[in-house]
Amino acid sequence: MNPFDTIPVGDANLPVMRLGLGGAPLSGMVLADGLYGGSARDEAVRIIKRAYELGIRYFDTAPLYGNGRSEVRFRDGLVGVPRDSYVLSTKIGRVLDPAPGGSTSTDNPDRLPDLIAVNTWTRDNVHRSIEDSLERLGMDRIDIIYVHDPDQETFGEQQATDEAFPALIELREQGTIKAIGCGMNLWEMPARFVRRFDLDIILLAGRYTLLDHSGLSEFLPLCVERNVKIAVGGPYNSGILARDLDGPVSFNYEPAPAELVDRARKLKAIANHHGVDLKAAALQFVLAHPAVATVIPGAQTVGELEQNISMVEKHIPGGMWRDMRNEGLIPDEAPTPA
Repeated sequence: MNPFDTIPVGDANLPVMRLGLGGAPLSGMVLADGLYGGSARDEAVRIIKRAYELGIRYFDTAPLYGNGRSEVRFRDGLVGVPRDSYVLSTKIGRVLDPAPGGSTSTDNPDRLPDLIAVNTWTRDNVHRSIEDSLERLGMDRIDIIYVHDPDQETFGEQQATDEAFPALIELREQGTIKAIGCGMNLWEMPARFVRRFDLDIILLAGRYTLLDHSGLSEFLPLCVERNVKIAVGGPYNSGILARDLDGPVSFNYEPAPAELVDRARKLKAIANHHGVDLKAAALQFVLAHPAVATVIPGAQTVGELEQNISMVEKHIPGGMWRDMRNEGLIPDEAPTPA
């Protein structure tokens, strides 16, 4: 596969590259579950610069990632790069307020005070969030805006339906942004949004992967029917498809259950038998589905970034997919690369 091919998204035919760079691990924020990884600022900026040098032209970030740090690091990593040469997405759903008792100093490498994320999907905060993101990014526009995690509050879906999506649709009609969607770790709520609104792209994290096929039977066909593209986040299911399975591994940001570790081991054994790295299988599997425009794994080092590119480019023999299907590890209806 060519990771640098593009797929047109939305009525604006936004050219979204098949392999992008996810911004969560670039935030430098370390959690126990490893959700954001631990890239220090200088390494994060190097990763972004190197991604552009290598040809990657789709970048995704969010205010939540490091409470503004990821966005600031994209500012510094893309400084001087022609704005029309890449596609950038960020998200609404969290506004960043000063942390109570936190430092107000911006005398730090990221030039940010201590901030906290507040969940909100109101019309006013859609506009505030976008304005704040533009300031942190140091850019004059954002191409794609995702409604981020409205399932995190009981009022989230209602606010997103009544206020956030209508506000984003207006901004898209005005040409302020080119494409809209939502970014979530489940598919059921996004399916309701797709049925209700004219959306362009959904960032679906972890629900269509080599290991988790829960979005396959209902959600992805709905997206094909409505011409809504998918950006696959979390293609390694927070590590289980990318790490040594003899040690502790995570799935969905929590310790992986034994049955999934066993399933991952079976997938890896078949991949190894065919001389294939399981990470290559994970990335190429999701890209084979016609609903999927792009996959956006994160990277905590330049080496991981370069490896992600090589994993998409690797040739995978058809016999590997056949063996995985015969063992019941991937569904018969799941497309696989030719």
